[in-house]
Amino acid sequence: MALRNILTQEDEQLRKQSRKVEKFDERLHTLIDDMRETLENSGGVGLAAPQVGVLRRVVLVLDINKDPEEMIEMVNPEVIERRGEQRMVEGCLSVPGVYGYVTRPTWAKIRAQDRFGNWFEREGEGVVAQCFCHETEHLDGHLFTEKVEEYVDIEALQQKDEEGADE
Repeated sequence: MALRNILTQEDEQLRKQSRKVEKFDERLHTLIDDMRETLENSGGVGLAAPQVGVLRRVVLVLDINKDPEEMIEMVNPEVIERRGEQRMVEGCLSVPGVYGYVTRPTWAKIRAQDRFGNWFEREGEGVVAQCFCHETEHLDGHLFTEKVEEYVDIEALQQKDEEGADE
């Protein structure tokens, strides 16, 4: 396994369409393993292959709703169902230091293949539903900044939350 560089918003590669994965081989497994290590090292909750410079439809999402947390590996994922609506602060490893409110579903179901090509479906709520949508949008060349309704100073927001917790 190896850490990969995460591309930032200036890189045109992030705005390109990713290709469907056809071969479920050792090369794909290496990509997934490298992405896992990169995501774990980044402190983020999701990572798409285009973010590490590979235009393939591969996404990892950390399911923080599970105890212990679980890494979901998804090849050729698509969001097939969404419900509800939530306005959440969102950020992106490819847009460091930028945060904003984005409206996402409160629940989403995704259909994908695992690293061996087996199809599965997975449901997610809250942050996991948000990540399913955010990460699959990367595969089509979109960044969350296209959906931001209002940018946020994350430090001011955290300070406000801490003050509220003290009361």
